[in-house]
Amino acid sequence: MPKEEFKLLYTGSSIVVIGLIELLSLENIIPIIKDEGESARLAGFGSTNLFTQQIYVHTDEIEKAKKILAPLF
Repeated sequence: MPKEEFKLLYTGSSIVVIGLIELLSLENIIPIIKDEGESARLAGFGSTNLFTQQIYVHTDEIEKAKKILAPLF
C-alpha cells in the first residue's frame, strides 16, 4: 500500500470499524483495514493493541468518506 495513495480515516475499536465499513460500502467506498493486533497474532507475536483497527481510504475518496462519517463524530 503506497503511503501517498491512501489516507487514514479512523482509528478505533473493531466493533465501531465494522459499522463504519458498512456505511462506507453503501456509498461504494471500499476501505482498507489495518489490524496490527491480528497481524501480530498470526505471526506469533504479542500485541497491546488487540482491539484497535485503522481505516484507510483512497485519497480520491477521502473527502466523500469524511462527509459520510462527520455526523457520527
